[in-house]
Amino acid sequence: MLEPLSRRRFLAVSGGGAAGLMLSFSLPLESLAREVEVAQSDEPNELNAWVRVSEDGSVSFSVSEIEMGQGVFTAIPMILAEELEVDWESIQVEQASVDPRFGRQLTGGSQSIRHGFDSFRKAGAAAREMLIAAAAGQWGVEAKECRAERGVVHHSPSGREASYGQLAARAATLPPPQDPPLKDRSDYRIIGQRIPRLDTPSKVEGKAVYGLDVRVEGMRVAQVERPPTLGASVESFDAAQALKVTGVEQVVEIPSGVAVVARSTWPAKKGRDRLKVEWTPGQVEVSDDSILASCRESLDGGIEVRNEGDAEAALRDCATSLEATYTFPYLAHATMEPMNCTAHVTEDRCEVWAPTQSLSSTQAAAARTSGMPLERVVVHPTFLGGGFGRRSATDFVEDAVSLSKAVGQPVQVVYSREDDMRAGFYRPVGYNELAGGLDADGQPVAWRHRMASPSILREKGWPMRQGVDFAAVEGARNLPYAIPNLSVSWSDVDLPISTHFWRSVGSSHNAWVTECFFDELCAAGGRDPLEARLKLLDEHPRHQRVLRVAGEKAGWGGSLPEGHARGVAVHEAFGSFVAQVAEVSIGPGGRPSVERVVCAIDCGDVVNPDTVEAQMEGGIAFGLSAALHGAVHFDQGRVVSGNFDGYPLLRMAEMPRVETYIATAGDPLGGVGEPGTPPIAPAVCNALLALTGKPVRSLPIGSVA
Repeated sequence: MLEPLSRRRFLAVSGGGAAGLMLSFSLPLESLAREVEVAQSDEPNELNAWVRVSEDGSVSFSVSEIEMGQGVFTAIPMILAEELEVDWESIQVEQASVDPRFGRQLTGGSQSIRHGFDSFRKAGAAAREMLIAAAAGQWGVEAKECRAERGVVHHSPSGREASYGQLAARAATLPPPQDPPLKDRSDYRIIGQRIPRLDTPSKVEGKAVYGLDVRVEGMRVAQVERPPTLGASVESFDAAQALKVTGVEQVVEIPSGVAVVARSTWPAKKGRDRLKVEWTPGQVEVSDDSILASCRESLDGGIEVRNEGDAEAALRDCATSLEATYTFPYLAHATMEPMNCTAHVTEDRCEVWAPTQSLSSTQAAAARTSGMPLERVVVHPTFLGGGFGRRSATDFVEDAVSLSKAVGQPVQVVYSREDDMRAGFYRPVGYNELAGGLDADGQPVAWRHRMASPSILREKGWPMRQGVDFAAVEGARNLPYAIPNLSVSWSDVDLPISTHFWRSVGSSHNAWVTECFFDELCAAGGRDPLEARLKLLDEHPRHQRVLRVAGEKAGWGGSLPEGHARGVAVHEAFGSFVAQVAEVSIGPGGRPSVERVVCAIDCGDVVNPDTVEAQMEGGIAFGLSAALHGAVHFDQGRVVSGNFDGYPLLRMAEMPRVETYIATAGDPLGGVGEPGTPPIAPAVCNALLALTGKPVRSLPIGSVA
């Protein structure tokens, strides 16, 4: 069951008039080291989530994380139910709306479970101990003589028992323990099991509400004509022909362009097609070639982010040296559900219905655009038809709020595929120059990596460290291989193209660059790529673990059909370690055909294995789509790519067989939503290197014939 938690309902379940137990706790959103503070519900400062036990024994969990396919609305209740000692069937989950008491509400960075795991355990355990204490007090016995099991507290010596529902009201009056005992992992009966997802039935039955499903009384639909070139703006417009379309009611200029407001989507589109707009010229000099030229020219001004030994001297003295240039293009998120938002601005209130990854940013953007104070902005989150970082932006929210404010009615803004593809939210372009050196035994002894790419953090106005965007260099700065002479530098490239966080951020491209160049060095030194990695990872046992599992399960070194080859890659991202082995052949027209992918992940404690496997499969599909096809192109200031004809996605026939193996050994918890994406592109390209002898140094891969 997924429904917004209204302010009225919050007051009802947390105030003094409700019977039952309400437990509040804060999640460590900014730091993994921050301890959760378990407090009674009359102390709602910095609240992030609540546990409620009702008189009927049911347990409700309200969570601020957004469900966008990654499984948090099942995994989080699993953690809670485990420590609370209740049957899984008694758990309900509710989507919390935005509220400052939750702190910053942002779902991204593979952080929901890994940042909240211990906090959720502690909150569930505290509630359990309060219920035990309530029973002990009621019976006049020692709490240590009581135990909780499946929603019932038992007093073993006397055989007495009481359900959680019977104890909830009394338990709510007790102070929560700050350090409740946690279950031993060997006693888990829910965590680690394959639990069916709670959001699946509503989606299968067509009852789940996505942004495009929102309907508000009196709602109008709008489409926005946006500037055709980078930096252009509205000079003038003629709405006469657009207003002749039946169903079109208004044409309004807003900050992002000129909007056609109609009674439904089709007349809005037809009216927009007939709209005549004159634009200022914009920056027509920007093109694919000029973008790469700017990146290349920026390399000399790079900031050193890692320096060990003397890479330059080692390169001069090594027995064998190799140089290579790697480039990758801008990428779009291409979410399947078109970007959309519904807003209703009245004199004293602003309501927003949005498929958003960031409730806090959505509320702030709506308040800023409407002129309302935050407390008068209500955000109703919906399911997301794909996020990948794109829905943490707020452009679609600002459009809807601007239009509702202008026309005085509820307005749903719907982006066309071209609107979104050209909206300016891209994974950054990048240019990399690498040099490596080998000793007489073919062992890598020198590594120099110079990279240039636009900074997402700088563009967002977020803090940089010594001028470095550490999101841009993740996966390159922390190269795990024991190479004695190593230098890594990064240059910020200031281009008039907006960038945004894309699934796995810097790791998505740096894993490809570093893992592919490492295989080039292996080829030059006559070394087996898997064995060479293992030899240089003695100080990184988790890397070694997943490499060994992936290699063994893939049959590394074993025979393959003629025309097939295997490639391997390993990468650490978001606290998890993933190795992938790709089996590749070459199909018609020289196009790579990925036959099989074997994936091994070490993500520490596993809440739901089924979710982990699903996220690895989804991450592989996402990354493979980008590796084979993804590129946003520019010509004379225009974004040439518009729809899936010019920005192809992976087709079902191209999807390989994927096998996922979870290889954990009690290490710290990692994320699973993003780490599956980075290794797939280098694993495929390394297989192609083994198959053809030619490295792939530019993405997308295209034909290798």
